Order: sequence, then C-alpha cells, then structure tokens
Amino acid sequence: MNITISDLHFSYAPNVKALNGISLTINAGEQVAIIGQNGAGKTTLVRHLNGLLKPTSGSVSIGDWDTTKHSVAKLASKVGYVFQNPDEQLFSKDVLTEVEFGPKNLGYKKNKIDQLVKRALELTELTGKQETNPYDLSPTWRKMVALASILAMDTPIVIFDEPTTGQDFTNITRIANVIAELKKTGKTVITITHDIDFCAENFERVIALSKGQVLLDGSPREILGQEEILAQTYVDPPQLTRLGKKIGLQETVITPQEFLKALAQRAG
Repeated sequence: MNITISDLHFSYAPNVKALNGISLTINAGEQVAIIGQNGAGKTTLVRHLNGLLKPTSGSVSIGDWDTTKHSVAKLASKVGYVFQNPDEQLFSKDVLTEVEFGPKNLGYKKNKIDQLVKRALELTELTGKQETNPYDLSPTWRKMVALASILAMDTPIVIFDEPTTGQDFTNITRIANVIAELKKTGKTVITITHDIDFCAENFERVIALSKGQVLLDGSPREILGQEEILAQTYVDPPQLTRLGKKIGLQETVITPQEFLKALAQRAG
C-alpha cells in the first residue's frame, strides 16, 4: 500500500505555516526515517497520514484512499501510530485489555485477535505482564505496551514518533528488533527520530525536513554524509560518519561494521 503526498500545505493559523508544498511517494514495505530540527514539520507531516490533521491544500492518499474522505477511525485500519509519550495512548486497566482494544475495535474475529495479541506480546517481550496495569510498569515498559497495542492491529503502515526517546540500550534493541520483524512481513515503517545512529542502522531511506519542506531524500549513506546541508536542520551525521571523514576514509560509513571494514581495507 503506497503513500502519496502531493503538494501538501498545512497551516495551524493564517500566518503559521507548518508544511510548504511537500510531495513524496513512500512505497509499500519501505523503512523510512524522517529527521529534522524541532519545528521542521515532522510530526505535522505524519499526522496527515492517519487523518489526525487534514491538508490546508494538496492531498494525501493511503493506497487509493484520500485521507480527507475517511475518518480517523477508518484510517486506523491502515495506519498505526505509536505516540512519543505512551501516557497519551494508554487507558486500559491491564496490558492484555490494552493490546486487545485495537484489533477488537477493528472488528477482527476472536481467533485472529488472539493470534495478533499473542504475537504482539511476544515481539515486545511483554508475555507474562498481561494482567499488570500499564501504569504499574516503568516508562520503558509502558512504551512497549503502547507499541504492542499498535502491532496487534496489524496495519500495513506503522508510524513511530521518537521511539528511542528516554529508552535504555536494551529497549532500543527491542524496538529495532520489532522494526526488523515488521520489515520481514512487508509492513511500511515510518519513524520520526532525532536518534541519528538508530536511523542509520535501521532504515533504508531518510527524509530530512527543514521549515516545512523536504531538504534531502535518499539512502542513509547519501543523506547522512552531507554534513554541511544537514547542518541547516541542526542534525549531525552519526559519530562514526564524522569520525570517518576526519580520518580521511574515502567512503561514507554509517554503522560500526562499515567503519571497521573501511579501516581494515585501508590498512590492508
């Protein structure tokens, strides 16, 4: 299911423009990271994908659905959205009820709901915590409950808003594993992030926004190596990318494995 954004403009008020003519196509199954400074329009853009915001002008289509012609409830069957702050998303008395809510609301049959919930709990390592009130869990685990509640809806598109903020290394690894599993099953994953190392290691396409417009769009290697242009978004390339350039590596490296390989090749 492709996402098509055509000349999208959005204003919160007549003189407060947030998006200025964005046109993008995101193909089914792509793993896309959206980066940029605060106020660049990242969250405003992705909230058009599930209908939370409607264009001031231009259009957004999810498959053959124009988002202006479908409710947020309808679009929820196609686009799952994991909020940055899980406390804005969780409301049920226990983890199981929370994770079941989405697929039940979409009208799935019981057998399918049971299968989806079981898989979501396993992927997020929440098995065994089903009867716990989410607010008795740490913020790290509440993040996983929010994530599991979206995974259980089995939407073809999943959006993560700053998934690694406030998370420790172990939970960041869990989130990366979930994204890898979603990729295996052909899901489209779109992530807003300031975590450039996470972006470099887990996504195949990077879109950099600045002042409500697309500044750069390409592979992580193409985008994260352009330090001078990225500076306009107040985003630094990964540490190893910058280090590689400092020591004169010929290629742009974005992961530890690439950095070590490039060093070995130069030494050899």
